[in-house]
Amino acid sequence: MGNKGPEVEVPLACRACGHCVAVCPSGALDNINTPLAHQLDSNKKLNLNAEDAEHFLRSRRSIRCYKKTAVPREELLKLVNIARFAPTASNLQGVSYMIVDDKKVLEEAIEIVIQWLENDASLCKRLASYINAYREDGSEPILRGTSNLILTTTASDFSGGRENSIFSLAYLELYAPTLGLGSCWAGVFEICALSDNSPLLKLFNIQEGKKITGAVMVGYPKYSYNRIVDRDPLDVTFYKR
Repeated sequence: MGNKGPEVEVPLACRACGHCVAVCPSGALDNINTPLAHQLDSNKKLNLNAEDAEHFLRSRRSIRCYKKTAVPREELLKLVNIARFAPTASNLQGVSYMIVDDKKVLEEAIEIVIQWLENDASLCKRLASYINAYREDGSEPILRGTSNLILTTTASDFSGGRENSIFSLAYLELYAPTLGLGSCWAGVFEICALSDNSPLLKLFNIQEGKKITGAVMVGYPKYSYNRIVDRDPLDVTFYKR
């Protein structure tokens, strides 16, 4: 007991999860790694019931057609801000975000991805439909015409970088509809972006010692959906010895 109340000796193994401070019913505990002053009151009653939560989670869709309306940077910042609260392995966090809203840079990135695919004998065949759509049909199947791309980056030697990025971008995608936004993983773009010595590292000025670990398109959906699509039937088993 110190002059101002209980003092906790923080062990070397502390992961800064904040549980010790968050669980104290009287707000008496503090922790230098997760200060009480930075924690929010979690006792605010949520009105979200199970039925509403299910509807909310099931209504999220991958959006592949976007309006040309620009998304204000304040809204994009809200997305990445909520993404940083996603769970991470051992609370290591370590995910940084890059918001790309320069249309010319995105167009250059698309051309780089297409060229990269064309120069790969295997991918050139497997993803021929994407290349043909871009080169011959004049469509844009890589970033789907979005004017915003959100990248995650981590240290190159961070083994949990991809997993932590997936969690964080999942949070971002769930939050996006509350801002009237749609999102979709840029899968084909990621094939190039996540590869060793990707040419996109230079385009986006990714620092040496860092790597791209995820990419999500964001924008205002061009179409609205009136129904929630079903999925395959639940396949679950309770283990019994």
